[in-house]
Amino acid sequence: MFLRRYFVLFIALIATAGTSRAAATQAYIIVDSKTGYILQEQESKQKRQVGSLTKMATAAVALDWIEHKSGSLTDVATIPPEAFVGATENHIGFQPGDRIELRDLLYAALVQSDNIAAYTLAAHIGVQLQSVTPVAEGSKKISSADIFVSQMNALAKTLKMEKTRFVNPTGVDANVKPTPFSTAEDMARLARYVMNKASFRFYVSQKERQISFDHQGQKRNYVLRNSNELLGRDGIDGVKTGETAKAGQCLVLSANREAEIVTEGQMTTVFPRHLIIVLLGSANRFAEGDQLVRTGWQLYDQWVAGGRMIDPLKVL
Repeated sequence: MFLRRYFVLFIALIATAGTSRAAATQAYIIVDSKTGYILQEQESKQKRQVGSLTKMATAAVALDWIEHKSGSLTDVATIPPEAFVGATENHIGFQPGDRIELRDLLYAALVQSDNIAAYTLAAHIGVQLQSVTPVAEGSKKISSADIFVSQMNALAKTLKMEKTRFVNPTGVDANVKPTPFSTAEDMARLARYVMNKASFRFYVSQKERQISFDHQGQKRNYVLRNSNELLGRDGIDGVKTGETAKAGQCLVLSANREAEIVTEGQMTTVFPRHLIIVLLGSANRFAEGDQLVRTGWQLYDQWVAGGRMIDPLKVL
């Protein structure tokens, strides 16, 4: 009788713990990156603010432009006064008129989630896009940053991120109209896309990075520190943090294990083992992110043991 009561209590405690974790993170998704198969999700289609996870799209558009339009990471941008509008932090110490390479803007935006860097990146590339973006006669003139954001939304459409609206390159959502939004599912789509870029993977894998910029003819250096506290643990190699009052704590993680090699007769198949985890509206994103990675690998192993069967309705 004692053992029976103990077993019932043990099961109840497990159920309670699972419920508490799910309630703390308002929306999450765990995905096999290779196939897009959804291993587990909660409210993953619910529209929410995502804060600086937006910068994944900012970096994606910038890197796509550099790759396809003969741009260069060594191009130098000038930080405009508009980059400081609504900025509540300036840890790096940028000032209007400072000059900095696009490479270092990308590092600042992705590693330390700097809003001024993200806006400057968008404004600079947006100027280049203006020359090739048709504007209807008599239409309202829009800024170069807004033109860049239109490309972020075009990318979202291409990736079938049907419940996403970007309104700026930073993810700032306070006193912003219209309100930006996305979903855990759409962020997973974006993460799969950007993590296929070697350059992006390198940026987000850096725990620290020194950047430099020109301030009134003098070189200034600054050491960035990655805002992702889980980076480098348990195969986690990226990707991005985000947080605002509306969004709560948000986190996208990429986790890798050594590829599985399966040989059957004369045929050898290599199965990459790579998870994407997105959590939105968390109260403790790193503790919950760590737990979701562990849960993800357990679910992945179960899926593999079952023959990697894929339900078409559960694929991104």
